[in-house]
Amino acid sequence: MRGSGNVFADFGAPDAGLRQLRATLAAEIIKALDAEGLSVRDAGARTGVAAADFSRIRQVKLDRFTVDRLLRILDRLDWDVRVEVSVTPRAPGTAEAPIAS
Repeated sequence: MRGSGNVFADFGAPDAGLRQLRATLAAEIIKALDAEGLSVRDAGARTGVAAADFSRIRQVKLDRFTVDRLLRILDRLDWDVRVEVSVTPRAPGTAEAPIAS
């Protein structure tokens, strides 16, 4: 069986599209930190976001984060974000459709 591109949907997780989007945004935050050589403490001092939050993001503990909050963190890191949305109806009896990134 071939994957859908969304591991959360492939395993039947509730809110798979939302989870995939949060994971994608968290990965971009991690890329931003790595690209600029920022520790979680440096990132916290620079953005006003708690260093513990950056630690949670690095550990992919994303339950406390909304999409909006992750977008704001990227903004505070001076990264521009462009989101494309595609909406299609699901076929009856299928799992949640993945969110494209």
